Amino acid sequence: MLGFGIGGVAVAAVVVALAVSMSQAMGTRACAAVLPAGQAQQAGEVSGVATHYVLQSLPNCSYPSPPADGLFVALSPGEYGNAAACGGYLEVHGPDGSVRVEVIDQCPGCAAGHIDLSEAAFSAIAPLDAGLVDVTYQHLANPSLPGPVSLLVKQGSSQYWLALLAMNTGNPLASVQVQSESGGGWYSLVQASYNYWVAQSGAGPGPFTVRLTDTQGHVATVQDVALSPGVTQGTETWMYGAGATTGPALAPASTPPQAPPTTRPVVSATSAHAISSRAAGELNAEPEARLQTSPPSATPTC
Repeated sequence: MLGFGIGGVAVAAVVVALAVSMSQAMGTRACAAVLPAGQAQQAGEVSGVATHYVLQSLPNCSYPSPPADGLFVALSPGEYGNAAACGGYLEVHGPDGSVRVEVIDQCPGCAAGHIDLSEAAFSAIAPLDAGLVDVTYQHLANPSLPGPVSLLVKQGSSQYWLALLAMNTGNPLASVQVQSESGGGWYSLVQASYNYWVAQSGAGPGPFTVRLTDTQGHVATVQDVALSPGVTQGTETWMYGAGATTGPALAPASTPPQAPPTTRPVVSATSAHAISSRAAGELNAEPEARLQTSPPSATPTC
């Protein structure tokens, strides 16, 4: 990211209200809308600033492709939370309207309250040449889902080391558990900072039953997940709504021991200067290259 950090959070000039649809709509895409002004700020809403960038490689959340509608956001390290925010959604309000975006990335140079939007998302709330604008935004609970859950087994996975990536979850995930369909108890996986859920000692040869629990308490169970590294496996299971069960996940019967990580977290490439100043061993084999496209003149002076 040819970007910049901000010393503090800019205060929005216009206080806004947020009305969020909590119902599920199959295939619903995010959309921009005219922002109603002059209303009270909603609880949980953050006042900050937004810039825009171009995604050039894998995002830090490791999703193999960005959302089909091109509406996504990168969060500051604190809000990214070592991938805890991945797969969630924000409603962002700017000078010209509002837009719903999926969290797929981290902005290492952003301070708290600074969000980095895709160009499509930024253009829904302000002209691209504005570069940097005041915004308010709010994390959404149970947003409309783009489709049923899909799962990706990471390259390099085997019966001795397993990493799973879940997509189309709507809310961020709180836990991922797997059970070998040949028998045995539930194994609790650990989320890595690059958003895969990992069993360091593996979970057997598969196929697996996978149980996903999100931060709102929804539980989705997917059967017949093959140990097929690098293959995205679609399902007919929705994280909430049809095919999902609401309620807390059952406690795992067993948890595999966690050895020291063998896969480095994804490190965002902040700029050519930053990359050249790092030792080569500090960069993951799958770094994410981000290109800041907001004009340098937009950099705040405070």
